Amino acid sequence: MDKEKKTLSIKIKKSDLWKYSTFLLLIIVIILLFLNFSNFEITGKTISGEEVGENLINYFSSIGYDGLEVLGVQSFGTMYLIKTNYEGREVPFYITKDGYIIGNSLISIIPEEETEPSANQQTEIIKSDKPLVELFVMSYCPYGTQAEKGIIPAIQTLGDKIDFKLRFVYYLMHGEKEADENLREYCIQKIAPEKLLDYMNCFLEGNGVESDGYISEGNDVDYCLTKANIDKSALEIYMAKANKEFSIKENLEDKDSWLSGHYPLFDIDAKLNKQYEIEGSPTLIINGKKVSSSRDPASYLSIICQAFTETPEECATKLSSETPSPYFGWEGTGTSTTAQC
Repeated sequence: MDKEKKTLSIKIKKSDLWKYSTFLLLIIVIILLFLNFSNFEITGKTISGEEVGENLINYFSSIGYDGLEVLGVQSFGTMYLIKTNYEGREVPFYITKDGYIIGNSLISIIPEEETEPSANQQTEIIKSDKPLVELFVMSYCPYGTQAEKGIIPAIQTLGDKIDFKLRFVYYLMHGEKEADENLREYCIQKIAPEKLLDYMNCFLEGNGVESDGYISEGNDVDYCLTKANIDKSALEIYMAKANKEFSIKENLEDKDSWLSGHYPLFDIDAKLNKQYEIEGSPTLIINGKKVSSSRDPASYLSIICQAFTETPEECATKLSSETPSPYFGWEGTGTSTTAQC
């Protein structure tokens, strides 16, 4: 099933038929937006970010959601990130430059009682002596970096009591720089796993240059590799090998293979993506099961600690309950969100 179909799926209970009617209305809105933005067929013709923002506000106003405010528009390759505010909550929209809405952020503007279950509602977590914790991300997804900044303190607190693996979503939304960084972090994890978090801590600082209130670029790679004491020559050799093995550059250039015609495939963790039915960045897997968590360090520590057969003393550590900001930079704080790339 393709990305768009997955992100628009929902489970319906008999007692929740009224929610279904609301959801159907939202599907109609998506179709209307698509028709309006692309003139029915995707011709490749692009429209400006300003036009996209205006159309977004007009359509939501027309169906009774007045007060949606566009905070900013950022261009990322073939798409726009439209940052909006609705009743005090920041709501992101990813929209391709020919006007197609991507992902499930549309759902987040509906009042809480009409949404799907919140991030803290859990299915039963499988327990083990040493939990396997896998975080699927894109290295330049703003919500992926938010999750990384939230989970790293929890991973560092638990240390070798858990088996942590950084995984990668099977497609790219942020171009060649994301392909390079995903590949780099994958290879660091292979040749020097004990240095991965040191490197990520540095890279996630960002370059310090703000745009619309966010730092959107990672920190200098050479500086971070040196700071983490990673052998650059060994890394380059391993990256070249992995690039060939997984056809990273080849997939970037082969647009016929792109997901939904918009995004290059990234095949390093493709089998695990299929196994776990990964739909976006970030996605948290614990002991082979998909779980949800708020993105602050305390919440991540709490949810991971539920997976131990016998709870270690590290689980009593008090970590911050503040949600990190999306994008890069360790200083800012954000709001709790279930948004994905």
